[in-house]
Amino acid sequence: MGMAEASRRSGRLWDQPIYLRVAWVLLLVLSAFPVAASIADLVGIGNTGLPADHGAAFASVAGATWTTALAASPGVASYITLLEYGYAIHELVFGLLFLVIVAVPVRRGAAWAWWACWTVLIADIGYPLTFGRYDPTLLRQSLIADISLPIVLLVQVRRFFAAGSQDG
Repeated sequence: MGMAEASRRSGRLWDQPIYLRVAWVLLLVLSAFPVAASIADLVGIGNTGLPADHGAAFASVAGATWTTALAASPGVASYITLLEYGYAIHELVFGLLFLVIVAVPVRRGAAWAWWACWTVLIADIGYPLTFGRYDPTLLRQSLIADISLPIVLLVQVRRFFAAGSQDG
């Protein structure tokens, strides 16, 4: 068996061609985004009651700025803040799970982990359909993950499902 064939058969990421290593690093970066975004959201909620990047979507849906809504109806605003905290914590947990799956079993070549990464598209597509449709900036930002994730997963498909690949 030649060196190239042995490399393809190995589940070890560092034995793979450079493009597969780069694809994994890009996937790792994509998996860090929800963690960083949820931490930024928690900070924003703590400062103003609403994540900094949700202001335009809120104004579009509510017909008023967050500051106006906070002054006009503090009870409703308090409930919205509570929902935002819950959403950000949920996103943090989900992001950490995605990050761990990419960092360990995907790196090791586990086929189940490759499949599990596809579930992230549910959230990735849900975001532009909810918040993104009310804010063009959020829409553009969310499309990065919507487009990038399938590409970096498909680039790696042979690593996980080529004849003789390992499922570790």
